Amino acid sequence: MLRFFVRTFAILAAVLPLGRGATCNAAGAPVAIPNPSVDAPLAPTRGQQTAVLAGGCFWGIQAVFEHLKGVIRATSGYSGGSADTAQYERVSTGRTGHAESVQVIYDPSQISYGQLLKVFFSVAHDPTQLNRQGPDTGTQYRSAIFYTSDEQNRIAQAYVEQLTPAKVFPNAIATQIVTLNAFYPAEDYHQDYAEHHPENMYIVINDLPKVENLHKQFPELYVAKK
Repeated sequence: MLRFFVRTFAILAAVLPLGRGATCNAAGAPVAIPNPSVDAPLAPTRGQQTAVLAGGCFWGIQAVFEHLKGVIRATSGYSGGSADTAQYERVSTGRTGHAESVQVIYDPSQISYGQLLKVFFSVAHDPTQLNRQGPDTGTQYRSAIFYTSDEQNRIAQAYVEQLTPAKVFPNAIATQIVTLNAFYPAEDYHQDYAEHHPENMYIVINDLPKVENLHKQFPELYVAKK
């Protein structure tokens, strides 16, 4: 009987909110995909570059990239809308143009932009879901790459064009590739949410498996969170 209630609670946790801001995308099985045929070479010296990615709730995306080699920091936030609507309650209406996004600051001498995208497409989210991830629906949960340079745009476009005929996904890729106008950090309580709330059943069911998939599928890129 106890097992029944625990299992029932776990199922409900996967489809219902668990408090303020608790609806996030479910974890799926990792997808084996090829390396990008078009990519930037590793830089000869250390530095910092920025990638902004959206793939459902930012909790899980942030958790994945914080465990990635070469990532200096990852920040949950909003992109696609204006500054005056970059608040969680307003973004959650789906009417602001914002997507829940993660700003990834990385060292291009340690990891390439194409490698970031490989992780993004394979373990961080399901790029075939249109305006949703798992139980969450709305444009704020859309899959998007917000490029910051012509080179990022070229690499992202080429990768989608490479993956589409390879048919590594059962459905068409729905990821938008758009220029980054601005990134607005989310409220403090959203930052490192998976780390601060590992006992939350939603995190246990939906986000921790993404980090584990990263560890299993990309052991050479996985690092313990700094």
